Amino acid sequence: MRLSPAVKAVRTTAGLGTLAVALLLPFVGTAQARTTAQHPATPAPASASLPASPPVAAPNTRDACGPVPLGEARCFAIVRTDVHGGLGVRGPAAGRNAAADTLPTGFGPADLRSAYGLPATGGKGQTIAVIDDGDDATAEADLAVYRTTYGLPACTTANGCFRKVNQRGKASPLPPSAIAAGWQNEIALDLDTVSAVCPDCHILLVEADDQTGPDLGAAAAIAPSLGATVVSNSYGIEEANGASALAKDYQHPGVAYVASTGDGGYAVPSEPAVFSGVIAAGGTTLTRSTTARGWTETAWDGSGSGCSAWIAKPAWQKDTDCPGRTVADVSADADPSTGIAVYSVSIGGWTVLGGTSESSPIIAGVIALAGNPGKLPNASYLYARTRNLYDVTSGSNGTCPGYSCNAGPGFDGPTGLGTPDGLGAF
Repeated sequence: MRLSPAVKAVRTTAGLGTLAVALLLPFVGTAQARTTAQHPATPAPASASLPASPPVAAPNTRDACGPVPLGEARCFAIVRTDVHGGLGVRGPAAGRNAAADTLPTGFGPADLRSAYGLPATGGKGQTIAVIDDGDDATAEADLAVYRTTYGLPACTTANGCFRKVNQRGKASPLPPSAIAAGWQNEIALDLDTVSAVCPDCHILLVEADDQTGPDLGAAAAIAPSLGATVVSNSYGIEEANGASALAKDYQHPGVAYVASTGDGGYAVPSEPAVFSGVIAAGGTTLTRSTTARGWTETAWDGSGSGCSAWIAKPAWQKDTDCPGRTVADVSADADPSTGIAVYSVSIGGWTVLGGTSESSPIIAGVIALAGNPGKLPNASYLYARTRNLYDVTSGSNGTCPGYSCNAGPGFDGPTGLGTPDGLGAF
């Protein structure tokens, strides 16, 4: 979320301490510069009770979830508005063979496997939980269309692969529809992305009653008791005093929690990504190239990064410009200008979505493929295995000096340690 001086003042009078204000000052300047340079000025809310607008999307995109009251979560899915269902051209001009012409526009499973050196099989015995707000009544049927289109094995309630529950872990009653708030976009993106990366994994969709921190936290906390070994959270709430009270909901022995860092560039960090027990997933722009890898990546300009004013720096994080927890830890494709193909009846069939709502389920899928989620109760395991990550060294998500918003060799804010290069780091 981009902060204006007026928003800073609201947060300060609401109880931010001296340290928090000092840490937020560079975020405010950077956020204001990004907003001024890219989008028309947006009036700042006059009080903390007014809705907080999401970051304005790039051309030909829109934010899937609209404004939410301060203190509530917004999903980080971004929808391509120039893709209106149906099938796109993905033949030789896009570096593919003619047989691929009938596949939907947007990255598919083969693309993600190629870009990140992932096996086509693996993850048996792993269950990936995705945490979302509201019910998507056609989630299972839509998932079937996606998996059939790409030749992935069926994942249904009947065969035990797919399960949908409420935040108490029960099959009913399910919460109200997710459509009004835009979360059906998020649910489809989550389900299709984890399917693309780990087609042999089981999928658990946990639907929270509302987009409040306690409800989403309850959904995240219940997932391990239902068999989840990896939990993906593609949403965020701007961190504030008292945020750490929810951190316990995102920690469970033997389970890896992943969360999106957000789509607003260098700014105040989002929870749960900022929690020390969560692997914070930033975003890149992934493009085909003639390199040996066949792909190049730069920091996506919307990738969330920041320095926590409330969460202490973990012992395993050694960057020097932030005295608190720094996000991101790792990253993956998030730029909606490319994005991943997604199918959902409620959003018109086939479309393309991106945002760090894509990178979180990618990283969750990679962790499940590797089969060692118990080694990732936080990101410390990754910090000791950077040789098995692609180091993203170019691109920026703001105008600050240094690594906080500029990608470079080694750790940086927008992309963290880098992106998956096979399963070795996980």
